[in-house]
Amino acid sequence: MFTRVDTDYWHREVPGARWFKADLHVHTIDDRAGGRAKLPPDIGGRIESEQVIHSYARRFLQSATRRSVRVIGVTPHSPRSGADGQASAAWRIVDEWNSGIDDDGTPFRDKIYALFPGFEPSLHNGKSGLHLLFLFDPEIGRENYLKAFDLVMGGVSPWSSEDLRLSNKSADEAFRDLRNFHRRECPQRGAARWNYLVLAPHIDDDKGLLGAQKAQVLQSFQHGEIAGLELGDHKMPEDAERGRPWLRAGMLQCHQAFFHGSDAYSVDEIGERHTWFKLASPRVEALRQAFIARDSRIRIAYERKESALTEIPAPDVTVNERPWLKSITVRGRASFFGGAGERDTRFELSPDLTCIIGGSMTGKSTLLDGLRVYVDAPLPQSDAIRKQVEARGRERFLGGSPEIGLECPASDPTAPTHVRWPAVFHAQNELQRLAQDPEAIEEIVVRLVASETDGIKDREVRLRALDRALKGAIAPLEKLDDDLADAEQAFERCRSAAAELDAFSEAGIEGLHRASRDYREWLDASATSHELAEEVSRLSQSAESSDAPVISEDMEAILSAAGIREAGDQVHTRWKRICALLQSVRDELTTANAATASIVDALERHERAVRMDVERRLADQGLDGARIKEFQALSTQASLLASYDATLRQTRAKLRSAERSFRALIEDRQSLMDLQREAFDRVIETVQEEFRGRVVARRIDEGDREPLDRFLKGLNQRGVTRWWNDLEERRRPSPRRILEALSDDRLGEVDMSKAVQATFREALSQSRQRELASIRCPDRYVLELRLDDGSHRRLDDLSGGQKVSVLLSLLLETNDSRPLVIDQPEDELDNRFLFNTVLPALKRLKGRRQIIVATHNANLVVNGDADQVIQMEATADRGRVAQAGAIEDPAVRDAIVRTVDGGNEAFRLRRLKYGF
Repeated sequence: MFTRVDTDYWHREVPGARWFKADLHVHTIDDRAGGRAKLPPDIGGRIESEQVIHSYARRFLQSATRRSVRVIGVTPHSPRSGADGQASAAWRIVDEWNSGIDDDGTPFRDKIYALFPGFEPSLHNGKSGLHLLFLFDPEIGRENYLKAFDLVMGGVSPWSSEDLRLSNKSADEAFRDLRNFHRRECPQRGAARWNYLVLAPHIDDDKGLLGAQKAQVLQSFQHGEIAGLELGDHKMPEDAERGRPWLRAGMLQCHQAFFHGSDAYSVDEIGERHTWFKLASPRVEALRQAFIARDSRIRIAYERKESALTEIPAPDVTVNERPWLKSITVRGRASFFGGAGERDTRFELSPDLTCIIGGSMTGKSTLLDGLRVYVDAPLPQSDAIRKQVEARGRERFLGGSPEIGLECPASDPTAPTHVRWPAVFHAQNELQRLAQDPEAIEEIVVRLVASETDGIKDREVRLRALDRALKGAIAPLEKLDDDLADAEQAFERCRSAAAELDAFSEAGIEGLHRASRDYREWLDASATSHELAEEVSRLSQSAESSDAPVISEDMEAILSAAGIREAGDQVHTRWKRICALLQSVRDELTTANAATASIVDALERHERAVRMDVERRLADQGLDGARIKEFQALSTQASLLASYDATLRQTRAKLRSAERSFRALIEDRQSLMDLQREAFDRVIETVQEEFRGRVVARRIDEGDREPLDRFLKGLNQRGVTRWWNDLEERRRPSPRRILEALSDDRLGEVDMSKAVQATFREALSQSRQRELASIRCPDRYVLELRLDDGSHRRLDDLSGGQKVSVLLSLLLETNDSRPLVIDQPEDELDNRFLFNTVLPALKRLKGRRQIIVATHNANLVVNGDADQVIQMEATADRGRVAQAGAIEDPAVRDAIVRTVDGGNEAFRLRRLKYGF
């Protein structure tokens, strides 16, 4: 009698159903008679020896552990060792796994999740026999395990010398007898002590199920008895299906799946070929459910690269370390989830799909909205939904100031909560609102293809930076326009003044200019000299009134000891010399100032004499005093001509440079927009392929015309505004098209009347044209759903349920690894789309992204293969977890039937399909 020693280690580490690396086809030393199975080199002795078998069993388990194989099918051709047939290495492995302790003190059952004793007989089908794998729950016990093998073999000894013997039973006969044996041993299926499973190994070999010589077998063989088909070492599912169009349909009908196994004869080969299985319990029935729900519970561990199979990243969250929330603990007597007394409320979540169920007002939304507020995730844009989320989150979840604990494996515990668990939340009805938000749809589309996401986001950041740069360049350009206009006007005044002064050249105007220039220069020099004299005089007086400090006898001793005695004498000597120099400079400046004053006086008299001579000559030409005064003003203005000319040239150069930079920004932005469109086109093509045309994404070039709409209406020209409003949306031109039409005098081509054209040209100054050129109308992306009649309808035109279905499926199909939290998406969910698109997407996501859904829809829970189900109950002011676990758990299954809409029907459909 076998009694399992249970452990909670595995589902304490990962709640609910979880992924395990499995090898379901491993031989043991029991097959030593065949010549391929050998003891490890350091274990010697007779195979019947208990010590040898014990050492071998431990080495077997240790080797599997070393290769991280957590689920093992022990499948020798014969489960008996040696000549007497009493010893069994296979069963010794089972006992050691159940109760043995590894060398490090850890029980083997905490290192290997499930171990299924089994065997691989050669049945009497075809010319060479048919190999099948039979796996059992260990609860079958050693005696019944060996009886089952004898029953399948029909009493025939499996080995003859080194050759494997055929059973005297066909597969159909073996199945029949094994079913009867199981029925006798376990009369009540619901209370079955053990169960069994049949797999087809190496299906393409001559002894495999699909070997060429098995044609007659395939006509009559009841392959519905078989749960899985093992691929060859270098084969993928498409290889097995090639040339066999009937195979896929048969496997779908019989709920079968492909898998890889090692067919290992040495302990060092365990796990060389393996498959990832998702299991909620270490029982055969859980393994059967994995084969039935192959889309969500089995992952082939390889992909083909060139001619070889390469291992792909594991879905096991303990291996790939993607972000996930393992548990939420709420502590606090006054809080909604704190409960009575001092107990905590703990929510344990799957790294894949967790469904939260319960009746109305049981706290489902409170939990999810509270998490959203607590981790400081972005709140809904809709005011109404945001207020609801904040109310539930702050007033109910965080009311009473509870202590919240989030367990996020593999994250930095010191990081902010939203970094440790970067979840994306969607509250009730938020998906419906998102369906009306073009930017939200674009964000979802961006994340559909991982290889494009980063590039698209980076280009969008750069585009927005260019938008800001272009907008910021307009004001400086406008100022340069004004500066150029001022410089041109000033230069023109000076040039005109200079031209008029040419008429006065005969009056000696050039001599006057020279005399005036000389006089001004020496006058400035005189002022500077006087300023210097005053400053030197002040310094000289200050120096004369001060003496250098006296050096006392004590100081002389200190300076002598320091070796700088002479420095003191030098200070007094230099101080006297400085005073003398300052006095000398003051005297020199006094003399210079007197000489400069004489020169200035002479130049002033000369300039006055020249001016009087010029004015006399102008008077001789008949010019009155007003004209002479004008000449004086022109003289002053003309003297600035060279300066204004330089300013004009400099301003023009700055403007040309700024305009070149502006045009370069426009060109850079256009190039970036072209690259962005190419990337989105690739994403759109992927959407077409992924959804097989059921969902179509389409780009509308410059579809968001709001920036252009604001600009045109901001012109405050009634005719222009009316022209824009009257245009059909599809005929509204882009900013670039309007500028081209304006430049080429073809505004009529954009449907402007002549009157509007005139108004528009007058309103569009140079600055306004630049503003128009800086405007970018972002592309928009619309989603369309293919209807049953083959036509497509835009998301805007769909029903609420269809909108939510399309958005939900896209959210699930994205390559975003951030956890996704959705509150009751089924409020308007379209059931046909749910089954055809949403549920398959949910299953494909397993192993890649954590999904948490609060729902009343049994189809999401049951047919979505929830890995963890949390049933919630609540009173008026307290909420709690009533049940939690995988859907295979009878208590959880009953909770689903009781509390979820359509529960019985969902289970009925699943039972009809899966036998669940």
